[in-house]
Amino acid sequence: MKVHEHPHKIHKDISVTGTGRRLVPGAAGFLSELKVHHAKSGSGRQESITSLRASENISDEAELSAVCFRPQGLDLLVQQTRFSKKELQVLYRGFKNECPSGIVDEDTFKRIYSQFFPQGDSSMYAHFLFEAFDTHNNGSVSFEDFAVSLSILLRGSITDKLHWAFNLYDLNKDGCITKEEMTDIMFSIYDMMGRCTYPSMKVNAPKEHVDSFFQKMDSNSDGVVTIEEFLDTCQKDENIMRSMHMFDDVI
Repeated sequence: MKVHEHPHKIHKDISVTGTGRRLVPGAAGFLSELKVHHAKSGSGRQESITSLRASENISDEAELSAVCFRPQGLDLLVQQTRFSKKELQVLYRGFKNECPSGIVDEDTFKRIYSQFFPQGDSSMYAHFLFEAFDTHNNGSVSFEDFAVSLSILLRGSITDKLHWAFNLYDLNKDGCITKEEMTDIMFSIYDMMGRCTYPSMKVNAPKEHVDSFFQKMDSNSDGVVTIEEFLDTCQKDENIMRSMHMFDDVI
């Protein structure tokens, strides 16, 4: 998603309870910034193929030794992801271009993400998203972390993608989502969007969205949403299911 898109399209991209809801808003723009080229059009697909072919002449060792942080072997990442070795080479070059040290800290992550939402404050949502990418909880995102999560978002099954989204919303990683956690995510999304939405959003809209969606998900009314409840609700929602294919045409 580009910042110059019509605001109505942006609004649909971040909506959680309305038409066109998506569980991981704005992620397409962030992936784009890391040089993951969109391939919806024929020309875009040709550019992606050209990039992959060009990478054939690049030595793996030379490519990986050019940064301070050396990721694990590409052969192992091929086994851990759904990417080919050549696709990983292309992704790594883009990752290194944005992050010369080979790792992304939270400040860098926020800086990149903020470029796509200049009309609002994306820092809190970027913080939540960073924690979802930071699978080792060490305050940084390595290329391995990035590749594994990207593989899920791009090539994973619907269940894989929903598990990843659940982990994003489960802020304290205790295995369930509370209403407070969902509220924090929702307000961070509204802060990120700022006032540049169409139609304009009411001040109390985030709370109303959370109340409606949480009630739908919390099937046994125990005050928390488990992974089973999350999967069951999302898989029955056509809009969410459509959003799970949002990255299908990327690279």
